[in-house]
Amino acid sequence: MTDSIVIIDYDAGNLRSVQRACAEVGAAAVISNDPQRVLAAERVIFPGVGAAGSAMRSLRRTGLDAALRQAVEAGKPVLGICLGLQISLDHSEEQNTPTLGLIPGATKRFRLDRPELKVPHMGWNEVRPVRAHPLLEGIAPGDEFYFVHAYYPAPEREANLYALATYEGDFAAAVGQGNYFGAQFHPEKSGRFGLRLLRRFIDWDGQC
Repeated sequence: MTDSIVIIDYDAGNLRSVQRACAEVGAAAVISNDPQRVLAAERVIFPGVGAAGSAMRSLRRTGLDAALRQAVEAGKPVLGICLGLQISLDHSEEQNTPTLGLIPGATKRFRLDRPELKVPHMGWNEVRPVRAHPLLEGIAPGDEFYFVHAYYPAPEREANLYALATYEGDFAAAVGQGNYFGAQFHPEKSGRFGLRLLRRFIDWDGQC
């Protein structure tokens, strides 16, 4: 069986809301923890909320870590969301966790000086593209997306940084490499702007 879109289930939550958002833009996505189904899919969504350590243990236990790497290597369009993006880099400061290594860099915890700013960072923030990407096309100054996170991706290479947001200082809001694109914000919770990004992902051929 070949599915058009597979949402990876690795016990990291938030799957149904991603599936519903896909349905809203006319795409039937299935949720699966079967590595073979992930490998057979036309495109893959890698969402998640929770902790890096338990997420990586679940991925390794099920073989989904290898399936995801193979899907990226095969050129399938892959969309990482929140925790999915964070554990796509080399290492996470959360629980000092070695992660998937799909993109060079590390995931870091917010360390803020202003006492009125709380961690986790929760709420709507402007996302500012710094490099053109098909999934970010049409984002205008002032367009806001929804964030819930205590950690953020810090790519090693400037070429992998596609968008910034600000919480005391700037942090990476979108990171990508080739056929992989990751959003620190939640498109499925970001109203019309998030749905537009999902629609673009469904049409994306994996080329930048």
